Amino acid sequence: MKKINMLLSGFLVGLLIVGTGLSQQMEELPIGSDAPMTDLSMQTVSGEEITLKQAADENGLVVIFSCNTCPWVERWEDRYPMVFDITENNKIGMIALNPNEDYRERGDGMQDMVLRAKKMEYEFPYALDKDHKIADAFGATRTPHVYLFDADMKLVYVGAIDDNARDANAVESFYLKDAIEQMVAGEKITQSKTKSLGCTIKRVD
Repeated sequence: MKKINMLLSGFLVGLLIVGTGLSQQMEELPIGSDAPMTDLSMQTVSGEEITLKQAADENGLVVIFSCNTCPWVERWEDRYPMVFDITENNKIGMIALNPNEDYRERGDGMQDMVLRAKKMEYEFPYALDKDHKIADAFGATRTPHVYLFDADMKLVYVGAIDDNARDANAVESFYLKDAIEQMVAGEKITQSKTKSLGCTIKRVD
């Protein structure tokens, strides 16, 4: 009985350690911060290398941490073309990054990304964030997790695309669109931060 109790105690301690690690929150990049790691080269689904600096346009950059395996991404993915149109019309770059290093063999590898980009007809770069380096630097925790940078590559908005993942037709607040329009107009962004909803980024130690 004593041996069983010791084993159970060890198991519970192990759970506490794992639970503590999982519950730790990444420190999200504060509004007004410079975009980090803008010169880090990443491989895209087209086979080319790209940096955040290269992905940006004259009025800024939208970065979406995304993936192939998250149901929340699937729910919001029909908004990606709309976001791309908005960014293109406002001379803002757009890039999606896949940080799910622990799922490279489970649907989030480069070949999976190539197929996903082709299937969904992505018109923007989709790149592999190897070892989730950029996600870590941004403090990103979810897929999707959206960041908007201005012409000086300073963070002006972070959070969700809009307020309704399930139904694009039922959206009442298009957070990212509003932030882009206010930023380009030189106005104060009324809502610079919203809660990101999605799957946890699958990190490795």
